[in-house]
Amino acid sequence: MFGALVKTYYAKHFNLNPENIVSVSIMPCTAKKFEANRPEMHDSGYRDVDYVLTTRELAIMIKQAGIDFLKLDDRSFDQIMGASTGAGVIFGATGGVMEAALRTAYELVTGREVPFENLNIMPVRGMEGVREASILIENPLPDWSFLEGIELKCAVAHGLVNAKSLMDSIVSGESQYHFIEIMACPGGCLGGGGQPIPTNPEIRRKRALAIYAEDQGMPLRKSHQNPEILKIYSEFLTEPLGEVSHHLLHTHYTPRERF
Repeated sequence: MFGALVKTYYAKHFNLNPENIVSVSIMPCTAKKFEANRPEMHDSGYRDVDYVLTTRELAIMIKQAGIDFLKLDDRSFDQIMGASTGAGVIFGATGGVMEAALRTAYELVTGREVPFENLNIMPVRGMEGVREASILIENPLPDWSFLEGIELKCAVAHGLVNAKSLMDSIVSGESQYHFIEIMACPGGCLGGGGQPIPTNPEIRRKRALAIYAEDQGMPLRKSHQNPEILKIYSEFLTEPLGEVSHHLLHTHYTPRERF
């Protein structure tokens, strides 16, 4: 999504020719290298992401260059599209996408923050293979009055074995969930194939704790509070799920052969 916006909104904002922009994505996931080459990833009219490096590859390059991070001055990211929220940070942990979405969805529907201490939706956190959470919707805003008394049922799975178990329950008609998050890698993206080696359950747990601590210390912790995202929608995308955002930010399922 960032790559598509760089070649469109960012280029237009700074009066740049998208042909002269090289987008490099740093990812914990080796699959992103393939994904960047998919035909759907050209919706900007150009290749949305030109190159992908894994975090492990970047770490090797940093060491080879002799860069000492402890001696570098802290600086903010360039604007535009440099602002982030705690909700974005926790995407890297299993359950993080679910938690970020619930923080926003519950508040938009009720006008109140999610009923969990400090916005921490603990039921979706952890390293269990499949986790469940439910939130009762009470006293929603008038536009959402039809959701009064609905219990929003959610499930989180990580690792392909656990994902299969959850998907099988859907196929069999046993699933009662409204919202499901699945991540292929154990622990989520923080346990991705492109991450530093070694990776084991304890390392993944510590990475998750670091992510949640970072979220806790951010001044903005909800996706819908990000001022730059709001600006992008007001100036360019116009509305969520609108024609422009659907074209640039969404893909469609494509069935593939197993081998």
